Amino acid sequence: MKTKIVGALTGILLGLSLLMQAQNNVDSLVNVLNTQKKTPSEQIELYKEICIIYRDFDNKKVIPYAKAGLELAEKEKDKSSASRFYLNIGRVYDIDAEDDIALIYYNKALDLAKEAKDKIMEGSVLATMGSMYGVQSQYEMALEYFMKALNLFEQENNKIKCASVLNEIGQIHRVLNNKDRSLFYLEQVKKILEDTDEQKLKMYNFYDFGSVYRMQKEMDKALEYGLKALEISRSIGNKQYEIIILGLLSSIYTEGEEGLADYNKALEYTLQSLELANQYGEKRLIRGVLSDLSNIYLYQKKYKECEATAIKAWEMDTLYSRELNLSSILTYAYIYLGNKEKAKYFYEKDMELIEQNHDEDFHKMLAETEVKYETEKKELKISAMEKDKLLYMWIILLVMVVLVAFILLYLYNKRLSRQKIKQLEQEKQIATTKSVIEGETAERKRLARDLHDGLGGMLSAVKINLDNLDHIQNARTLLDNSIDELRRLARNLMPVSLLRLGLKASLEDFCGAFSLVHFQFYGEEKRIAENMELLLYRCVHELVNNAVKYSGAENINVQLLQDENSISMTVHDDGCGFDLQKVKQGMGLKNLADRLSVFNGALDIVSAPGKGTEVNVKLNLPPTPSDEPIE
Repeated sequence: MKTKIVGALTGILLGLSLLMQAQNNVDSLVNVLNTQKKTPSEQIELYKEICIIYRDFDNKKVIPYAKAGLELAEKEKDKSSASRFYLNIGRVYDIDAEDDIALIYYNKALDLAKEAKDKIMEGSVLATMGSMYGVQSQYEMALEYFMKALNLFEQENNKIKCASVLNEIGQIHRVLNNKDRSLFYLEQVKKILEDTDEQKLKMYNFYDFGSVYRMQKEMDKALEYGLKALEISRSIGNKQYEIIILGLLSSIYTEGEEGLADYNKALEYTLQSLELANQYGEKRLIRGVLSDLSNIYLYQKKYKECEATAIKAWEMDTLYSRELNLSSILTYAYIYLGNKEKAKYFYEKDMELIEQNHDEDFHKMLAETEVKYETEKKELKISAMEKDKLLYMWIILLVMVVLVAFILLYLYNKRLSRQKIKQLEQEKQIATTKSVIEGETAERKRLARDLHDGLGGMLSAVKINLDNLDHIQNARTLLDNSIDELRRLARNLMPVSLLRLGLKASLEDFCGAFSLVHFQFYGEEKRIAENMELLLYRCVHELVNNAVKYSGAENINVQLLQDENSISMTVHDDGCGFDLQKVKQGMGLKNLADRLSVFNGALDIVSAPGKGTEVNVKLNLPPTPSDEPIE
């Protein structure tokens, strides 16, 4: 017992030490970002390193740094790095089981990787999407994405990436109970990793070996590989995988034959795993640990505890019950508890899942997918040999290519001239549109001031003169209504608070008129050009009104961020959201986007059904001759 306590304390202290070390590493990198002058490329690499560290021990903190890195990468037109940041953001939503939002970011990452012609990055995105589909039990999709990724990694001769994907394919066959096929892939991975120091990949490989040997009831081998995997996970501070490995060790001691079965040891590992899973906060991990715990209670004949724990895991999400085996556990629990109806219900569920797992057509499809991949691989080799044979033909064609190049150069220069003319026409059109906006802003300002200060004053004076004439009360009422209408028109043309106090104060006034709208300002408050202030005010006006009318949101957050070089605004609601591919933008949003383009501004919408809507607007501020506020 004393040895167990010392071992547990050692593990906890090691975990805390690694956690503190990781946080110190992040703090050091953040300090470099804030205090040292770095080039944009160096800053992007620092953001990548911060995301990698946080991904292993505090996944929630990845998003702000990934978004900051993404903004810088897009500004530098670094598509490959932008793809990496989109991938990091998608992984956070993937871990939180928000697969639809994760898929949006994954597809953006994939498109950018293809545009950058970065095959390694493209393969990484495809492999990550394959893992997501694997967790969802969509094994056909998962295998298709893994094979595409493997093909790209082999073209680039990246053995480590190949090993990672082969390990994932081995996992799919393990889940589908294809033990021999799973070992075939895992042995390939083991061979690749023998002469490397890739600790994380070795951890995955050892874990999968242990899982397959557990399925084959070779518990001694399973325990050997499981303990190796646990040692690595603790040495590198990977809490997420430590939880999963503890679950494997728990299963080995639960299902072991005489001499190895030890329910108390299994319970000890499972409780450690549950504590870590609750700290990490990932729903899928918590579900898996609860399933393991209910299984131990079943072996210990604690049927009430088994039922309560298994139902808790089942209610978290029934989509993954095939992997968790919850239907089988609940069937047995209700049989022993004497509840025939519930036992029958979960028995039928279990039969459905077993039938799906052993569907002959499904396994045939998997085999055909692998054959297709091998065929494509052979075709690539044949194609490469044919290219070698045709190499001498390029020498003969070289002279012809030079002649064609001269012709193309002439045509290119001609086309370039046409493009310059077209560009000048576009610049002229933008300048004209900008002049119209500036003229419109000035006219709105003049009309608002004339209505408010001129006609409004005269109407107020008439009202004062009529106050003593009771017999014309109706006239006074009409004047009151006229004054209110006049003020409303003046405020719509050009808000008085915007003219006098600036953008921040006018947005506070506008948002304060709605109980569900919350306004926040960050940065340095400084007056900017009136036409830009009015444009941003109109953006908030349009977006908030749309959210109030259509989203059904309970909260709408408006954030304004201003610094020396730019000003950005975000409107986020927790309403119904919508599918960007299916819902067309209204004229209001189209007009805003057109006007923003005149100032080289951007409008970006992120939304999904049931997930709310987030709209981001950003304007780059032109340099001003002095730091004095614009009157």
